[in-house]
Amino acid sequence: MREEICYTRACPRRALPIPEDSIMPRLLFGLALFLAIIPLTCPAPTFGGEAKSAIQKVLDQQQKDWNRHDLEGFMSGYWNSPDLTFFSTGSVTSGWQQTLERYRKSYQSESHEMGKLEFADLQIEELGPDAAFVRGSYHLTMSDGKTPHGFFTLIFRKFPQGWKIVHDHTSSAP
Repeated sequence: MREEICYTRACPRRALPIPEDSIMPRLLFGLALFLAIIPLTCPAPTFGGEAKSAIQKVLDQQQKDWNRHDLEGFMSGYWNSPDLTFFSTGSVTSGWQQTLERYRKSYQSESHEMGKLEFADLQIEELGPDAAFVRGSYHLTMSDGKTPHGFFTLIFRKFPQGWKIVHDHTSSAP
């Protein structure tokens, strides 16, 4: 008959003694410490430059469309959805069609003009593989010499059709 060998102090059978200065607790502590430190030393995830490049292209195309007085082309950079949001001049506009109408009223109605648009100071920050945050400024040059300008914050999402603005918060400088 074979006897079982027990390796713990609490085993009622004949146990092999575990020395008080056993290395096992130290090894387990070291392993736990190592596993806890690894995430602190790993760099944050980075995303390829493809998203930044694609978003820059959307903004470049919007600027070109605006300067050709093509509002529908300009609006192609926005998510065509009733859930699009646009904050400006103390008001909230919801929906792609409503945002287009707001632009038409402000820039293409009688006694209004679109002027020449220039985006500047663009900072594109990827939030994940399908989301990005853009900060920048805009400058309009009107035929009468006026130069309305201000700042904007955009939230982009990646859709099967490409990167689209899902939220725009634009403010005019005084």
